[in-house]
Amino acid sequence: MTWIKICGLTNVEDALAASSLGTDALGFIFAPSPRRVTPALARDIIRRLSPPTFKVGVFVDEEIDIVRRIAGECHLDAVQLHGRETPEYCGQLPIPVIKAIRVKDAASLEAIPLYPSVSILLDAFNPGQAGGTGKTFCWGVARLARETRNFILSGGLHPGNVRQAIRLLRPWGVDVCSGVEKIPGQKDQTKMLDFIKEAKAADENPR
Repeated sequence: MTWIKICGLTNVEDALAASSLGTDALGFIFAPSPRRVTPALARDIIRRLSPPTFKVGVFVDEEIDIVRRIAGECHLDAVQLHGRETPEYCGQLPIPVIKAIRVKDAASLEAIPLYPSVSILLDAFNPGQAGGTGKTFCWGVARLARETRNFILSGGLHPGNVRQAIRLLRPWGVDVCSGVEKIPGQKDQTKMLDFIKEAKAADENPR
């Protein structure tokens, strides 16, 4: 079954709804973004979630000591890195790492082998934005990546295209943010439910 992560949670109501609808992981952004949360707010949201919920913290070129501290304070299960973090940086973190590769073209995939010990997330490239662009990238490039390494697919996913994306690419997971929102930072419960239903339908009916 495809792993499903809903990212950019900023309030308790949305987080509880996302968790109850059947998502596998929730993402909390600690980098500059309309969806940024403070460690205190994230900690307050997370303490209200049921224990099985997998919590991911998103960072961009943050000092590693700060990442470690926030991960501990908020009881994160993994960190997701969207900047220029090196393999050595990833190796110094005490919990699992998801390294985002921003895909501009096929040459972008050359970075993937540098990170053999972490999970890979493929996201759309935008020169002025590290993530959450709401834009897709060429899935043909993702198919090239799939030949050698599985990945989490992100970038412009929404209820209307996630089934097609999973059927075409068979990613290990999918990550959605703006595609299930009313406005930046506020989720739409109907869109979240539809996204999860469509993702699961792709697994149940692969053709």
